[in-house]
Amino acid sequence: MTMRIEGSVEEIIFRNEQNGYTVAIIDFRGTFVTAVGKMVEINVGENVALEGEYVNNSKYGYQFSFSSYEIVLPTSLAGIEKYLSSGLIKGIGPVTAHNIVSHFGKDTFDIIEMAPSRLAEVRNVSPKKALEIGEKFKELKKMQNSIMFLQKYNISTNMALKIYEAYQDKTVDIVKNNPYKLLEDIDGIGFLTADRIAQSVGIPHDSEFRVRAGIIHAMNMAVDRTGNTYLPKEMLFSSASQVLELDQEKHSQTFAEALDSLTLDKTFKTMFHNGSEIVMPSKYYFYESSVAQKLCMLNRSVVTKQQKLDDEIEAFEVKNKIKFHQEQKNAIISSINSGVSVITGGPGTGKTTIIKCIIEILKQNKQDYMLLAPTGRASKRLADSTGEEAKTIHRALEVGQNNGGSLSRFVHNENNPLKTNAVIVDEVSMVDVALMSSLCKALPRDCKLILVGDKDQLPSVGAGNVLGDILKSGKIVVSMLTKIFRQAENSLIITNAHLINSGKMPVIDNSSKDFFFEEHSELSQTMQSIVNMVTKRLPKFTGLESAQIQVLAPLKAGLCGIDNLNKILQEKINPPSIKKMELAVGETIFRVGDKVMQTANNYNLVWKRMNGFLEEEGEGVFNGDIGYIEAIDYQTGETTVVFEDGRVCVYPRTDINQLSLAYAITIHKSQGSEFDVVIIPAIAGPSMILTRNLIYTAVTRAKKMVVIVGEKKNLKRMVSNSYTVQRFTLLKDLILQTDQKINELFN
Repeated sequence: MTMRIEGSVEEIIFRNEQNGYTVAIIDFRGTFVTAVGKMVEINVGENVALEGEYVNNSKYGYQFSFSSYEIVLPTSLAGIEKYLSSGLIKGIGPVTAHNIVSHFGKDTFDIIEMAPSRLAEVRNVSPKKALEIGEKFKELKKMQNSIMFLQKYNISTNMALKIYEAYQDKTVDIVKNNPYKLLEDIDGIGFLTADRIAQSVGIPHDSEFRVRAGIIHAMNMAVDRTGNTYLPKEMLFSSASQVLELDQEKHSQTFAEALDSLTLDKTFKTMFHNGSEIVMPSKYYFYESSVAQKLCMLNRSVVTKQQKLDDEIEAFEVKNKIKFHQEQKNAIISSINSGVSVITGGPGTGKTTIIKCIIEILKQNKQDYMLLAPTGRASKRLADSTGEEAKTIHRALEVGQNNGGSLSRFVHNENNPLKTNAVIVDEVSMVDVALMSSLCKALPRDCKLILVGDKDQLPSVGAGNVLGDILKSGKIVVSMLTKIFRQAENSLIITNAHLINSGKMPVIDNSSKDFFFEEHSELSQTMQSIVNMVTKRLPKFTGLESAQIQVLAPLKAGLCGIDNLNKILQEKINPPSIKKMELAVGETIFRVGDKVMQTANNYNLVWKRMNGFLEEEGEGVFNGDIGYIEAIDYQTGETTVVFEDGRVCVYPRTDINQLSLAYAITIHKSQGSEFDVVIIPAIAGPSMILTRNLIYTAVTRAKKMVVIVGEKKNLKRMVSNSYTVQRFTLLKDLILQTDQKINELFN
């Protein structure tokens, strides 16, 4: 039977900040009651009114399970004093709370809200402090009311707080009048959530607000899921009409007006390209334009005396006891003599050795240089292989405030460029256009830019096709490496990578030391074999720990997808224990000791790292960073992660959903990384995903060993499948246009 109880919160036993599920002890008329249900941010000392019923839990006994609640102010003098002394209102401690209640009695809350200046009548409360207490009290009430309003629409506690932080006391009005604004302003709010709220508050199905939101959602999907930086207008409208479930022709006027509003407020930019109208998020037009302009400017402005470099290259060969192929010599000469250059080739073609020779020549010419890579793993590998300092692009640009003191994502930009004569970027195939734009803005006008990567790997996870578009433009000097270094020929990983890249089946006779195939026709057998390899067989065979063996799966879902494999591998490698704290975030359990990956760029997360005897501190954790959970705070949910490069970050509860388990990761997420041992499931799936460059990318991630598990016919399908998703990007055309304009200007 449904009933209502009211009382003060005495203790919070458990709380999941993601969904608000709370177990609390309530003082109900002098009896302690265990209450369970979902509620907004709650604190000990607050008074709540709960509606629900008593249930007999087989494990915990009788509990009050509530379905709705409201926060109410206490009415008794003892309750008011307890509420004020709970720490909810900054500036009021136990002594001040007692003095205020002694002075104003049951009128205390009215005084605080309506006449806070009178609080100065109380001992040790200054006029300034009195007003501050009044403001905090009003702010607290507004926040609680707003968040309880949002939770009616099944918005999580964390997201409700995020919305309130953005809109403050306008939260309820904005959500009631145009909940689709959440889609544009709040990261993490999708169209379906905004649409659900809109329908419940009565916004028409065909309103311009809704159509505008549908168009934004369709564009976001094209950018985030397939890496496009623009869409043809008709394709965008068609995609949006499917999301909105509206007839495009019938509502053509509304679609046109919605797009007009998006272009007027500069959210989108429209233009004609190749004979048809296209629509582009304005920020991506800026990204691609700025990259094109900087590349063309550097190409022209960095004028160097053409050097033959034969003696320098020969000296390097003698010193390192190697012999360059002519195409490798040409790559070195082109890079030193050009403003912008690209060196591309598969594994074993000597890219790293070429970089080392370029560094040697730059040193001889007394030129400063920086070695950069997109990820921490890639920069560490670059540093290890060259013996030089290498940084991530993010770290080199430095997250924080710029010289003017205004907020900026990166310290280094066009107003505060990097201090260097040359920048070498490795693994450039995985650099998206947003990051490339930030890097280009920070390059000095007289800086050489040398881009190194493998054109046949998967494109960047983020939007754009930077390396592909630069190559297609034909305006940048490109060195294509095809000759495999002699010492690399002994590796079947490298031999098979090149066979796969040419559309031929790899050698899988299992006679080598670094490339193996295990046949299984059933998915359950494939899954079980992968688990056994990670946890038992390969650690015994290689001497490596299970955590050093990386599963790279093509898909997220299914028995051999990363979601299922992570769950099973976690149970085997890091099982639950009373000694290990754990935290539920959605469907995932995070546990102390877990291997995890950051899945989004977080420019504000603070990290610390020991560098010798000095402690470094900085900001920013980035998509693809891998680490291990060191600690979880039961009370706050704060989670400490130690990343592979030594950075230690403490994640607040609100940011933990940016982590995922990393015993198994997608092949896309492995770009730029290198692992000692890689296990790849050869499974059936969509031909648009299971492609040649996917399996090629996976194989080239392995340093010591590749093991493929599954069916040979599935491997053959991938090797034979040369399909590549064609991204809609403008960078190539913008490079051509910019180059022409510069030529007209100077000629």
